[in-house]
Amino acid sequence: MKNFKKGLLLSLMLVTFMSLNAIALTDGYPKNPKIDALNYIFKIELSDNTDVIICQVTVDIRFKGAGVQKLRLDLINASSALNGRGMVVSSVESNGSALKFTHENDELFIHLPEPSKLNQRAQYIIHYKGIPASGLKIADNKHGDRTFFSDNWPNRGRHWLSTIDHPYDKAMCEFIVTAPNHYQVVSNGLKIEETNLDNNMKQTHWKQSVPIASWLYVLGVAEFAVQYVDEFDGKSIETWVFKQDRDAGFYDFAEPTKQALEFYSDYVGPFSYEKLANIQSNSVSGGMEAASAILYSASSVVGDRNTRWRNVVIHEVAHQWFGNAVTEYDWDDIWLSEGFATYFTLLFIEHQYGRDEFVDGLKSSQKRVDTFYEKNPEYTIVHDNLKNMKDVTTSQIYQKGSWILHMLRGVVGTDTFWEGIQMYYNQYKDLNVNTDGFKRVMEEVSGKDLDVFFEQWLYKPGILQIDGHWKYNKKTNEVIINLNQVQTDGSLFEMPIEIGIDFGDKPQHIELVKITGKSNSFKIKVDKEPKNVILDPNYWVLMNAEFRKG
Repeated sequence: MKNFKKGLLLSLMLVTFMSLNAIALTDGYPKNPKIDALNYIFKIELSDNTDVIICQVTVDIRFKGAGVQKLRLDLINASSALNGRGMVVSSVESNGSALKFTHENDELFIHLPEPSKLNQRAQYIIHYKGIPASGLKIADNKHGDRTFFSDNWPNRGRHWLSTIDHPYDKAMCEFIVTAPNHYQVVSNGLKIEETNLDNNMKQTHWKQSVPIASWLYVLGVAEFAVQYVDEFDGKSIETWVFKQDRDAGFYDFAEPTKQALEFYSDYVGPFSYEKLANIQSNSVSGGMEAASAILYSASSVVGDRNTRWRNVVIHEVAHQWFGNAVTEYDWDDIWLSEGFATYFTLLFIEHQYGRDEFVDGLKSSQKRVDTFYEKNPEYTIVHDNLKNMKDVTTSQIYQKGSWILHMLRGVVGTDTFWEGIQMYYNQYKDLNVNTDGFKRVMEEVSGKDLDVFFEQWLYKPGILQIDGHWKYNKKTNEVIINLNQVQTDGSLFEMPIEIGIDFGDKPQHIELVKITGKSNSFKIKVDKEPKNVILDPNYWVLMNAEFRKG
């Protein structure tokens, strides 16, 4: 790996500060740049006798601007529309004094005793209770045992946690959970207390000391089997599965977590969190990348270490770097989470299991990209003012987003790509970023203008379709290549494409050409007639191509 350029890094940090402060309210969430939540302490009481949860939330706020008169937090109201589910706030206080508040339309407004001052710090304590309509699933697991598991993605945390429920405001968190003592409790960060109380109750305290987005807050309460599998960089690697699934779960989750942690740490940058726990749950259908404590479907434990769930583990571990440590500032840029995690899953597969399996993954992704495009020809990877959170992700965000990173690697070169990824991670670790921030880093390390690349692949719809042919001119000793863009959606792409010339008796010769318009013709000087000419032999470009001799 190449070393970072210190002067460049400082200049990028300045640009980052300026650009993030200029970002518009694109996805519609009512952001307030004058308010910064630093830490949440969630004190939660759970019971076997009722689904009502009793909560006390202490939020530590830093005011980044003067004149704020109300603190806005998200919290879903109890309502008839939710069959009485939701939260009811009983009181709010600060410095021992009760504060006025309003809780309507799923917004909690705390009326401050006086307007805020620049850099003022304050703590507010909110008391409420209710039955969550979503966000925290209270239900029996597949074995018939009662469990409590979070399901906050993408904005369901507000059903049970009073927070600024948006990725732009990252904060540390603590969960102090009182529950019947037959349960074990797992959450983000490190467990700093577990105490048996009277009346067969137990208090468990977890503390996450690195700021994360609210959808990454996690809670799991069940009768677990727990294994401390290994350590990575002095940090615990753990498995938490339903007690009945002990043997199968310990076997399944023992691999390949440590290898993935090592790979991403070596190639991207240091792991940000205090531990890594793989947790069987009944609140998610696949995997959920909660920081330091990943949730997996109950069906993930089968005892055979199959490829499907192996790849889910790799994907969720990759998220610890992309999405968790480096977090999109706005939901419009969700590809910075999911496209990255998908491609970095493939990069680990290439590293650990070989090139063939990596290429198979790219081909599988392309099929899904094509299928999605046929039904949604106007879809763009970067959202344009996302209106409805149900539309935040699609398979295209994952698969085409992954392919865009692969093509970028091809455009700038593998060494430069990794240098840019390291710089990007180093600059934005535990912070927020948008697509322009990523683009600036890659332009700086590559020395290339990437405006066209980012515009055509991320901000515009379309798919590249090539109809081409080649022939050999004996008189001039030239291979003549014609590549025509034949997509009918009106899009045109500018892309470098490798041409592989095969003479049969020596290694394939690679030439790089660039398509810039609808019709493109190239002449390549050779010593003799080739046996074959191959378009994109190393599989760098997302396209459907017909290419033949003729």
